[in-house]
Amino acid sequence: MHELLKRIVFVCLALLFMAGFWQPTAEAGLISKDQEISMGRDVAKELEKKYGLVDDAQLQERIQKIGMSLVKVSERQDLPYTFKVLNSKEVNALAVPGGFIYVFKGLVDLMPDDDELAGVIGHEVGHVVKRHSVKQMEKSLGMGLLFSILFGDRGVPLQSLAYQVLMAGYSRDDEREADQLGFVHSFKAGYNPYGMAMGLRKLANTNQNYHPDLFSSHPEANSRVEKVLGYARDAGVRPFVDEGAKQVKDGTWSLPPFKTAVDGQEPVFRAFAAAGAIYRARSSAGFSSERYVPDSDGTQFYIYYNERRIMTIAESEAAAYGVSQEELMERYLEALRRY
Repeated sequence: MHELLKRIVFVCLALLFMAGFWQPTAEAGLISKDQEISMGRDVAKELEKKYGLVDDAQLQERIQKIGMSLVKVSERQDLPYTFKVLNSKEVNALAVPGGFIYVFKGLVDLMPDDDELAGVIGHEVGHVVKRHSVKQMEKSLGMGLLFSILFGDRGVPLQSLAYQVLMAGYSRDDEREADQLGFVHSFKAGYNPYGMAMGLRKLANTNQNYHPDLFSSHPEANSRVEKVLGYARDAGVRPFVDEGAKQVKDGTWSLPPFKTAVDGQEPVFRAFAAAGAIYRARSSAGFSSERYVPDSDGTQFYIYYNERRIMTIAESEAAAYGVSQEELMERYLEALRRY
């Protein structure tokens, strides 16, 4: 009897909807968590069937590890999150409702660094946390789908609508909110606080036409980078990066500028990586500038703080300065110990 009464109420609401007196909104909660997970699992299976997964257990484990570290600091941990790499050269990522998150192999190739990937994956976690796709689906529920939810046959229409919403992309407001959460998640999880800005800068410089998610607001990609850098400043992250000079600075203090690409990282990205690593070192318990130490593998020279690599000094950079690698490393060390 109770179930019959519920259906009568829902039918009345549906009739009001038809008459134009009621509109389903994102707050209506038409889609439960269990439905979200169920339809998400179906869409995830379709994506894996369409693209296939990268046959690299170590890479899949790495992405899962990064993703779960972000989930642990998020505001929504009650989902069966999975993080996988799809076998596609597209530079993209997708957050399927229910916590099924995918990055494309092309994105991993563009961002080999965990700190950059963490920002982008944190962005996708943000979409799930805020139920962006689910809310869009609830707004889009038509009369036929509403009745199918009330009286059965839920899986197929919800799965179809979920896929359509994913392919359509997000609103700019949703993207901005996910960007903010991408920074918050990666920052709280202990990654380089400039990692997300670095990743977005790479995306802004990438010339490609993929539409879903990451590029649905591509025309304002550079402004997204500036907003994320603003989040870092608001969080008290120092030192800063002078992108024009490719130099790490804070007031009158600075490191020698980065002049060459090393291991595929352009100078400006090396500056951001170093600035974020310095922030993390200085934020660690018992910080002492004397713990910056040099190291070498016989070809390249490095500076570490405890186990964290601060920077790499390559032969090409030393040549750009007209000095030996050892001499340039000492310049960086001296500057770090003065900060």
